Amino acid sequence: MWNKALKKVFQKKIPLLCASIIIFFLMIAFAAQFFGLASNWDTPIGAQYMPPNSSGVLFWFGTDILGRSVLLKTIQGTRVALSVGIITAILSAPIGVFFGMVSGYFGGWIDDLIVWFVTTLSSIPNILLLIAISYSMGRGMTAVYIALTATSWITLARILRGEVLKHKQREYLIAAEALGVTHSSRIFKHLLPNVMHQIILSMTFMVEIAIRSEVLLSYLGLGVQNLPSWGKMIDDAKGELSTGVWWQLTGATCAMFLLMFAINVLGDYVRDALDPRAQI
Repeated sequence: MWNKALKKVFQKKIPLLCASIIIFFLMIAFAAQFFGLASNWDTPIGAQYMPPNSSGVLFWFGTDILGRSVLLKTIQGTRVALSVGIITAILSAPIGVFFGMVSGYFGGWIDDLIVWFVTTLSSIPNILLLIAISYSMGRGMTAVYIALTATSWITLARILRGEVLKHKQREYLIAAEALGVTHSSRIFKHLLPNVMHQIILSMTFMVEIAIRSEVLLSYLGLGVQNLPSWGKMIDDAKGELSTGVWWQLTGATCAMFLLMFAINVLGDYVRDALDPRAQI
C-alpha cells in the first residue's frame, strides 16, 4: 500500500518539489548540527544593519544590530526548529499510540478514564498549557521538549482511538479473537500495522506543529536561549521595521513559510493517496 501510494504521490511535480524543499532543510540542519555549519553565527562580519547585498554569501541576508550575518542566524534557526520538531514527534508518538490503542481496544472503564483525561487536557487552550509547562520548567531546549511532548500526543491518541474502534468490528480481528489469539498479538500483529499510516502521517504534522509552537515560545521569551531561533529573530525584528530594517524578519519568516508549506502540502498528498475514500 505504501509503495503504491508513494509512487503515485511522487509522480506529481508539486509533492516532489515539497519533498525536495524538506530534504534541503534537513541537510542544512544536519550540517549545522554535526558539521559546524554556521557555528560562527555570533561573530560580527560587518557594520550593523547592512542591507542584503552580493558582496559575499554571508551578506545575502544582511546583518543585524551587532553586525552578525542574518543568513547564519537563519541556518541556526533551521537547526533549532527541526531538532525541536523531530525530537518532539519521536517522544510524543509512543505516548499517543499507547493511550489511543489501549483506549480503543479495551473500551469500558479504561476507555472512559483515558477519554476523560484527554478531554480535560484538550479543554485547556494549547498555548496556555505550553506557556505554563515551559515557564514552570525554566527556559531552554529541555523545557521546550518537555512542554511540546506533554501536549503533542493528544491529537494522535484521539485519531488512533477512532481508528481502533473501527477496526475492532472488522472480520480479521473478529476471526483472531475466535481463534484465541492473545491481546498483545492482536494489537501488535493485526491492529498496529493497519493503523501505521495514521501514526506516520500524524508524526509528520506533529513536526510542523512543534516547529510553530517553538517559534511562538521563543517569540514570547520562553523558548530556546543562547541560540538563534526563528521566533527570537521575529521578536528582535518587530522593533526594527519602523527604521526600515526588514531583512531579519524576512529571513526568519520566509524560511518558516517554506518549510511549513512543504510539510503541509506533502502531508496532504500522502494522506489523500492513502485514503480509500479519495479513490472513489
